[in-house]
Amino acid sequence: MGSSDRLFNRQRTVHQILGGGFVADVMLWRRKNLTVGILVVTLAVWLVFEKSGYTLLSLVSSVLLLLLAILFLWAKSAAILNRPPPPLPDLYLSEELVNDLSGFLRSHINALLSVSKNVALGKDTTMFIKVAAYLWLISFIGGLTDILTLGYTSLVIVLTIPSLYEKYEDYIDRYVLMGCRKLQQLYVEFDVVCLSRVRKWILEKKKLS
Repeated sequence: MGSSDRLFNRQRTVHQILGGGFVADVMLWRRKNLTVGILVVTLAVWLVFEKSGYTLLSLVSSVLLLLLAILFLWAKSAAILNRPPPPLPDLYLSEELVNDLSGFLRSHINALLSVSKNVALGKDTTMFIKVAAYLWLISFIGGLTDILTLGYTSLVIVLTIPSLYEKYEDYIDRYVLMGCRKLQQLYVEFDVVCLSRVRKWILEKKKLS
């Protein structure tokens, strides 16, 4: 499938568009266990918040307090009974992970700031309309649901839609492009039948006046 048969005539793969690093691997299920773990943990957290009435701060504090109490008592009893201490792993962030995340965030934040500046200075009317439409859509969706449900739903979308698109991109691109071409044909027909007549009528009015 050539680049002309791709959406937006793109030549990069979905993995490359998403940054090509750790984050892209997670989003495209190339680290399947980690992706599934994120979805399961997020679903569990969402259910806890929905059913228990906990707030984020109170839940995190309670879980940390319980965990620290268990580890503290375990370590103290192990020292008294000459048993091994709790088998805690060496927790650390690798340089590769930090670099991937920082690079991903930096590129997208810089792009967002650049677009925001152009919109604020009135340099891009089309982008202003798009941003206004997106903000209105976010406001509308926010009125229908709470931030927790919206966050969980957004995470599910981020971890499923790109993967499904990469898997079926040939079919999706083909049908979307067919739909776009059909819409263009309909617009041309509408332009010929309606808009051209309106423009002709306006010109005639100007000539008469």
